[in-house]
Amino acid sequence: MKKNYTYIIAIFLIVASLVAFGRIVGNGFINYDEELYITKNDHIKSDFNAENIKWAITAVVCSNWHPLTLFSHTLDWSLFKDNAGGHHFVSLLLHIGAVLFLFFFFYKTTTNIWSSAFAAAFFALHPLRVESVAWAAERKDVLSMFLGMASIYAYACYTESFRLSRYFLSLILFALSLMSKPMLVTLPFVLLLIDYWPLKRWPTISTPVNIQFKNITEHKSRQSITDQDEEEKISITSHDHSSIIRHLLWEKAPFIFLTIFSIILTLWAQNKGESIASIGWLPFFTRAANATVSYVSYLGSIFWPFDLTVFYPYEYSIPLWQILISCLIITGTTIFVIYSIRKLPFLFVGWFLYMGTLIPVIGLVQVGRQAMADRYTYLPSIGIAMMLAWGIPFLFSREDIRKKILFPAAIAILAVLSVLTWQQCGNWKNSTHLWNHTLQVTKKNYLAHNNLGLILFDEGKIKEAIDHYNEALRITPDYFEAYGNRGNAYAKIGQYQQAIEDYTMAIRLKPDCAEGYYTRGTAYGKLLGQYKQAIEDFNKAIAFNPDYTKAYNNRGLSYYSLGQYKLAIKDFNEATCLQPDYSDAYNNRGLVYFNQGDTVSGCRDAQKACSLGNCKIWKTAQAKGFCR
Repeated sequence: MKKNYTYIIAIFLIVASLVAFGRIVGNGFINYDEELYITKNDHIKSDFNAENIKWAITAVVCSNWHPLTLFSHTLDWSLFKDNAGGHHFVSLLLHIGAVLFLFFFFYKTTTNIWSSAFAAAFFALHPLRVESVAWAAERKDVLSMFLGMASIYAYACYTESFRLSRYFLSLILFALSLMSKPMLVTLPFVLLLIDYWPLKRWPTISTPVNIQFKNITEHKSRQSITDQDEEEKISITSHDHSSIIRHLLWEKAPFIFLTIFSIILTLWAQNKGESIASIGWLPFFTRAANATVSYVSYLGSIFWPFDLTVFYPYEYSIPLWQILISCLIITGTTIFVIYSIRKLPFLFVGWFLYMGTLIPVIGLVQVGRQAMADRYTYLPSIGIAMMLAWGIPFLFSREDIRKKILFPAAIAILAVLSVLTWQQCGNWKNSTHLWNHTLQVTKKNYLAHNNLGLILFDEGKIKEAIDHYNEALRITPDYFEAYGNRGNAYAKIGQYQQAIEDYTMAIRLKPDCAEGYYTRGTAYGKLLGQYKQAIEDFNKAIAFNPDYTKAYNNRGLSYYSLGQYKLAIKDFNEATCLQPDYSDAYNNRGLVYFNQGDTVSGCRDAQKACSLGNCKIWKTAQAKGFCR
């Protein structure tokens, strides 16, 4: 009968998730990282080949090294192209997969089907999941969690039979999870926690420990343990607890090695992408205060999931009373779960799973300018779900009361969460909906103003865009991206000098940004005809980014305008070498050849550009009789 319930619950989890998140299939892409990951990433939009595989393995995108995620995006593009709904649906399937692994893990290790079902459903349907599932750029989140939960489930299977094949399967899945997103670097810690409960492998005074030294190498199943083996196991438990603890720690050594390696790679990638905040920008006390308050704020969002959004601006001055209350809540809860560890081990494990898995993203090492993020609760919220699913039934000793109260209450809670999730998915309909909602539920959100400005700029509403950029800079005067974007807006309406001033300010704020020099160089060359100044800026852009294809192309145009044809051709050669399908570079090189009287080379380049969809020079050359 329980087996039938298992299948029914699994189907319920799938259907409920599809219903709660279903509207994301009609959502579009968002102008926040998705252009870098998908819509404007030429590697992602290209077919699988040796060059793109090499790129995925070595690339750092948005300050992250996650080759498996890049492979996933490439596969999605090959299937769905620019149909955002297809990308979102794959993310939803990965989320559902993680939910099913969570449910089967809890049921396998506790045999409590209803608590397992509620924990998995609470995790699956909570509105805090929307950011990870509905944001295509967060494919790394759902893919990493899917593989991480598969690793945990494989580990549970390993502790059941102690087969090395299952151990290594868990290890491999963990490695793949880290290659999707390093959020699960805390998995060794999680495994030690679940060793205590529900696996009960840690030694206690009264409970036999589910661990065998011999079986790790002899591949004996738990079902084949003889009475003599059982006596030996219990005698080891009673005689030498420290040996068992050492064994559990050594058992995690390969996982810890992968964690250390992933941390090193992550710090390298974040540093390369300049995402790690400097100590000067954020003193440690400020970061520690924000981390303390964030722990409690995340709890608040779990129990009161309203006003959720994609970006929460950093509060540089946190009231002392908030810090003190947060400290009291954290300290009080920690003392209580430690005091109750023998009687209520699930509270201890759930609380420390929540606290421990948040450490990498809680802000002690600040990455980005957000104070907190909904996506960071993906793994930690499992700890709270565990505490609720096993803790609340403990309060009701009578079975009849449990059936009368808990089941209807659970259904009501899950129904409310599903409705809130459905509503939250609507806020991700498109960029305009998302950023307007963000401004409604947050204060001083410079990022929302900047990104709304980008939308208005694309719609041709330049003055309105400038208003939003102005507001973003009023809130955050050192926001160099807003200076660059406002410069583009000024250039669009012919206010070139103001555009140059904004580009210069952006460079002053971020002097090692190749894009800043490229943008100003383009303005000098194309808008003002100051080609020498343009070349100086392109030189700096290329110095900071030697693979900057557009900088080579535009420097080539500046050389061409100055009559330095050899240098122009050299730059166009470099641009086509870096990006063989760069039609503008072929057109520009063809133009130089025509001006040199080399019509054969000019026609060849013009025809190549036309084959790539850019036929402007080819048609002109044909009209003049240069090419046939």
